[in-house]
Amino acid sequence: MDDDLPLALLIAALIGLVLLSGLFAAAETALLSLNRYRLRHLVRAGHPGARRADALLRQPDRFIGLVQLGNNFCDILASSAATLIALQVWGDGAIALMAGLLTIFALIFGEVAPKTLAALHPERVGFPAAYALSALMSVLLPIVVSVNFVANGVLRLLGVRTGDATPDALGREELRSLLFEAGHHFSPRHRGMLLRILDLESVVVEDVMVHRNEVRYLDLDDSWPDLLEQLRNSPHTRLPVCRGSLDQVLGMLHLRRVMHLLADNAFDAQRLQTLLQEPYYVPEGTALTQQLLQFQTGHERLALVVNEYGDTVGLVTVEDILGEIIGEFTDTPTAVKTDVHPQPDGSCLVAGSASVRELNRTMGWDLPLSDAKTLNGAILEHLEDIPTPATSLLLGNYPVEIVQTQGNVVRVARIGVKLKRSG
Repeated sequence: MDDDLPLALLIAALIGLVLLSGLFAAAETALLSLNRYRLRHLVRAGHPGARRADALLRQPDRFIGLVQLGNNFCDILASSAATLIALQVWGDGAIALMAGLLTIFALIFGEVAPKTLAALHPERVGFPAAYALSALMSVLLPIVVSVNFVANGVLRLLGVRTGDATPDALGREELRSLLFEAGHHFSPRHRGMLLRILDLESVVVEDVMVHRNEVRYLDLDDSWPDLLEQLRNSPHTRLPVCRGSLDQVLGMLHLRRVMHLLADNAFDAQRLQTLLQEPYYVPEGTALTQQLLQFQTGHERLALVVNEYGDTVGLVTVEDILGEIIGEFTDTPTAVKTDVHPQPDGSCLVAGSASVRELNRTMGWDLPLSDAKTLNGAILEHLEDIPTPATSLLLGNYPVEIVQTQGNVVRVARIGVKLKRSG
């Protein structure tokens, strides 16, 4: 009966079955290689091929079962056709030779070539294939479900829960890696903004606030002419009003409400008291994301920062938080640069009050970040002692020399070029 099948028909069937097996292999590789996030975008955009592909991938056990069913069906029939060809042409002794030739032929045209093509062009291959597989699924669904039922039963016996799946959602580190990989699509400035947004959750108010010794405020213990001079020359729109120090804040003064009164000579100490607003306090450990939301919901733009003992340690504004995202758009980097004075030898004279975070961002350094927020604090924490001028240390592979101190504070330090790690 075998001899009744024409040789040409057997050869055509063999070639067709191998190519059909290659189509199943290409479809599997293409659909599994699709970018899931681009696929979801295309689904929302109404792309018909993407919708069918997404429907198949939402049930991976059925999709894989269908592909393997088709692949194995083609491989078995191709092997049978090759055996019949060997028997007709060379006899029983050529079956082993034909098996070897079929393996090479199927490997090239049924596996490597189609899978490589599909991996290089997943959408161009996967979306058309999704139509064919969807139609085939509707025909072979009972068989596929039966096969999957048995396979899932075996997995359950091995302790594998088929309902468990790794979520596709990206975490912070995955998003960071994605931004670096796709960085050529963004300008360096925009990429930096996106990266800083990802870091916003780990940055707290204390990291960006204006420190207590740099906060400008009105002291009612000063003479009235001095207070008026401070109001006229203040670069800020809001100022804390205190008595003696920031430990006794009476309220916040909006300078825009004061200017027209000053112009009309209708501003006095009694009127000042009536214009004061209740101060807004926030803990120093509040995350910037939370604080930005609180500013938005409370319609506030400025807050006094307090520590765990209730002492005022600084001041934070909406602009300080936005500066963490936008960077050089705000005044913060400019303020840092006034604390840094480059020297001809490549080193920099840096004020001890400069923020380590802002130095790293503005100067492109990577000084170690710790509990200390300023350069002075980082030096004291590293030395565990109060340094004297000419003291040298290595801070995160940066040579640092103490240039000037005042009391227990480092006023100026020289930071040299970062040393290369040995080895």
